[in-house]
Amino acid sequence: MNHSIVQAALDRERGKKAIRLDGNSLVPQSVFFTKGVGRHRNRLQSFELALRKAGIEKCNLVRVSSILPPHCKIIPRPRGQTQLKAGQVTFVVLAEAATNEPSRLVGAGVGLAQPAKGHQYGYISEHHGFGMREARMADLVEDMAATMLATTLGIEFDSEEAYDERKEIYRMSGKIVRTRACVQTAEGHKDGLWTTVVAAAVLLM
Repeated sequence: MNHSIVQAALDRERGKKAIRLDGNSLVPQSVFFTKGVGRHRNRLQSFELALRKAGIEKCNLVRVSSILPPHCKIIPRPRGQTQLKAGQVTFVVLAEAATNEPSRLVGAGVGLAQPAKGHQYGYISEHHGFGMREARMADLVEDMAATMLATTLGIEFDSEEAYDERKEIYRMSGKIVRTRACVQTAEGHKDGLWTTVVAAAVLLM
């Protein structure tokens, strides 16, 4: 058989298996938010259990920040999880924190700010820390995302004002259509087990 014919056939087979990566194929089309907490005597296993609670433990997670692509749809967690496959390389904006100190409050959160115009990009923020209640952390990550977006959209505001006041300014501008937060907090286990919390925005192609 002609060598060139054999080579052409092999090239075609390789082409079928090849994954073509370009700028367009790596732009997420949808995103969902999830969170979880895990406890174990080993820190790594407590992290794994937190990922299981969040429903993303079967993926190979790649951390990214902080842009919500234009036209990216926000979908419910159950719907997003049906699109995940075992071993899938999955991009996430992930916040995590851990403690083995009894009763110490630990928290992780991600926030979102979405522009009104679909062709513009938005922001996803992340934060983790200690001693911060859920409501306060939710305000913080939402504020971070909204403020970053506001500066790119040219919304005038006083950065020294309380977030509630700036949030009203953002809303009245008509340029920011949605803000939200996904936060997980927990107190350290009474027996000193590692307690890990995660919050994530999971980006789907």
